Parts: sequence; C-alpha cells; structure tokens
Amino acid sequence: MLEGYRRSTEKPEQLHALSGGHSKENDLRVPVFVMLPLDTVTQRGHLNRPRAMNASLMALKSAGVEGVMVDAWWGLVEKDGPLRYNWEGYADLVQMVQKHGLKLQVVMSFHQCGGNVGDTCSIPLPPWALEEISKNPELVYTDRSGRRNPEYISLGCDSLPVLRGRTPIQVYSDYMRSFRDRFRNFLGDVIVEVQVGMGPCGELRYPSYPESNGTWNFPGIGEFQCYDKYMRTSLQAAAEAIGKRDWGTSGPHDCGQYKQFPEDTGFFRRDGTWNSEYAEFFLEWYSGNLLEHGDRILLAARGIFQGTEAKLSAKVAGIHWHYRTRSHAPELTAGYYNTRHRDGYLPIARMMGKHGVVFNFTCMEMKDGEQAGNAESSPEGLVRQVKMATRSARTELAGENALERYDASAYGQVLETSRSNSGNGLCAFTFLRMNKKLFEEENWRHLVHFIKSMLEGGRDTKLLERGSSGSNLYVGFIKEIKTVKDVIEVVLV
Repeated sequence: MLEGYRRSTEKPEQLHALSGGHSKENDLRVPVFVMLPLDTVTQRGHLNRPRAMNASLMALKSAGVEGVMVDAWWGLVEKDGPLRYNWEGYADLVQMVQKHGLKLQVVMSFHQCGGNVGDTCSIPLPPWALEEISKNPELVYTDRSGRRNPEYISLGCDSLPVLRGRTPIQVYSDYMRSFRDRFRNFLGDVIVEVQVGMGPCGELRYPSYPESNGTWNFPGIGEFQCYDKYMRTSLQAAAEAIGKRDWGTSGPHDCGQYKQFPEDTGFFRRDGTWNSEYAEFFLEWYSGNLLEHGDRILLAARGIFQGTEAKLSAKVAGIHWHYRTRSHAPELTAGYYNTRHRDGYLPIARMMGKHGVVFNFTCMEMKDGEQAGNAESSPEGLVRQVKMATRSARTELAGENALERYDASAYGQVLETSRSNSGNGLCAFTFLRMNKKLFEEENWRHLVHFIKSMLEGGRDTKLLERGSSGSNLYVGFIKEIKTVKDVIEVVLV
C-alpha cells in the first residue's frame, strides 16, 4: 500500500517555518509552546475564565514561552448544525494571545474529548453527527466483539456522503476552510501552526486502546478496529484482489483482547502468526488504510492553508509498551506496522513530508528505566527510531510530553531528545499542560530553566539541577508578579 511514499522525494512548497524554529542563523534554538486547558472554550462557545487566562498568558510570556496550543473542537464550533460555525471564543483567545506577543498553535480537533489519558472534560462530536451515528452505528470504529467507539468517524467512510450529504473529508475540509476564512488576518503571524487531527486524541491512529469504562488498561496490547461494515467491505475487496477470498472475512482470530499481553495470544507471541503471509497482507491493509486516511486529510489541508504562511503539523502516538518484543503488538493494533523486521514510522514520515507537514511525536519526556518491567517498554528506543525515520524522510520533527510531568528529570530527558545527535532534532516542543500545578513555585522554576535551556539548544542541561536562585528569568518574573499584585492568585484560583 502507498509504495510511492516509500520512494517519493517530492518536496512541496514550504509554507512557513515555525516561529522561532530552526534556521541557518539559529539552528539549535527550540521554541517551547504550552498546551492550554482542554476546556479553554466553554460548551456555549465562550472563552473560559478570561481573567485567569490573561494572567496565565502574561506569566508564560515572562518565562520565555514562544506561544500556546489550543484545541478547536469540532463538537463545539459546529455544534449548532452542519456548516454553522461559532468561532467567537477562539477569536477572543487569538486577540488575547496577540496582545501578549505570543504565538498560537491551533488543533483541528475532529475527535471526542473524554475517555482517554488526561481527558478532564467531556466534549462529544457535534449533536447532528451523533444523530447520524445513532441512525447508522457503522459510521464509527468497531472491534471484533462489536463494541463501537464514538471518539472519531471511521476512516472506512471517508469518501461516502454519510454526514447529511457530505463525506467526512468534506466536513473536515469545510471546517478548516471556515477557520482559515475567519482567522485569515492572523495566520502566519499569530497563528503559526495548524495541527490537523486525524483520529482519536487528534492522533493518526485507530482507537485501539480506549480507557473509557475500563475497556483497556496499560500495558495491554489493544484490539484491531476494523469491524464496521465499511472497513469489512474494504478488507474483502483487498483479499479478493489478490485471489485470497478467505483472508477477507475477518481480522486475525487469535490476537487476544485489550488487556492481554503478547505472549497470551497466538498472533502476537514471539513465534506467533504476526510474521506469516496472511498477517503481512492484513497488516499492510490495516496500516495502509490509515496512511491513506492521513494522506486524504493532509492533501485537503495543504490546499486550504497554502499561501497563509501557517505551518501544518500532524500527531503520531508514542506507543512505547511492548516495544522490546518482536511483534510490537500495541503499535500494530493502533495501525503502525512496526515490528522487529519492519520500520512502521518511515512510511508515515514520508507521507507527511510529501505534504510539507511537521511530524509531531509524543513521549519525549520518558526514560526506559522509569517504566514497569513487565511492559517491555522502551520510549527512548521508540523516540530514536522516529528521529531516524523523520531524518531519512527529510520531514521536520516536533515533540510533546505524553503525560503531565513537572520534574527536572522529565525536562532533562526532553533536552536530551531535542538534540540532533542521532536523527532529527526538534523544530519545536509543546508542553502538556497549563494548569494550577504548573504555577506552583518549584514546578514553575523547572519550567523557566527548561525553556532557557531549549532556547540555547539544550547545551546547558545542568540548568535543571540548579537551585531556585539560579535563574534571572525566574527572579525577574517574581518581581513583575509583585508589581501586578494578584496575577498568581488569579491563575491559581
């Protein structure tokens, strides 16, 4: 599938380098962004707690942060009906960000908020889309037992007019076009990056490890999500095309359940059938469909935002558990055909590079030694592989932390992975997430040290080991807070 991505050297028009990103003059500087709360815009479409937001942005600017990231939720913006968009809460945020001299990364969030790691609020898909799903439950990803996942529309119906006469790709395109038109005057100046959501949690993947209702828990292998009728039809057609009709009736029968380990299954165990001719066919089809889904959406996004000078990015999940095993089961169920014998990230990097899109990757803060032994986890090995894949594909790489961390050890690990000693360095890093904890004194001190070191290209990692008096930035910020009086109190309310 998509062999062209593995050979392609085509490079599109470069849209716009991330503000403060790598350049010939300043190749080591890594700008730091901070993710805003998931509920930055309320259910009614208003900016949430604007006074606290204003104080927070002032503090972040003082710390040397380049900008902030916000989710533009499909379930909020197009809530009132098809093609009826409400961007007002986001417009207020854009103006506030501009006032403080910060930059903004905006995520086109076509997924549900709620049911995954770190989800602190519930924002379902638009009511009118949920109504279509209730009429036709086949519109969402489905596992082998028939469990439906409402987080995101199945890629199996990407090109079918199943959403009130529009295809999902048309719906996403209309949404992005509306965003572009509403914020045209800010794109490339204040809004420097548009991250295009392409799956659950905004990541290019299948919802193979859902936490809601205890369906999955770490470090389970997850399950394949290819049992809605549209995906089944595609599988049947692919099998018939190679004269193997029997292969198109179902996914693997012996691949276990969400919470199991690879060795509990016939498919994923060390000498299992994951390496058979049938498995190669199925996994090529499963991962290839995900690549094609990403290609369709990014092709549309590229056409919509070309000429705006905003950079495009897309996120890939950091599935680090069972990475040390041969089959890499959790990666396979998520749609990444990455095994002991095959690089699953190079095709993704080439697909993104073809469109000039930044490859955004998580788990940059994790160390192998911090992981549970039974998980066979290697986040460091995974990050190294992705850095090499993006370098080979000549695709820019940006990073995030996967879990909330405020300690010096996590920041130090990001500094290590941000360098280009092996594979790509980072063009930007986005910190998860702005909340009350971030503004606590010691956490804040770590953040300020981290930002300073990232802006120096990660050369002074000892910054993170210094005491509270080691940062003029921090001391200067505290003095400024005292003159503003109640900023910290407002933030911590």
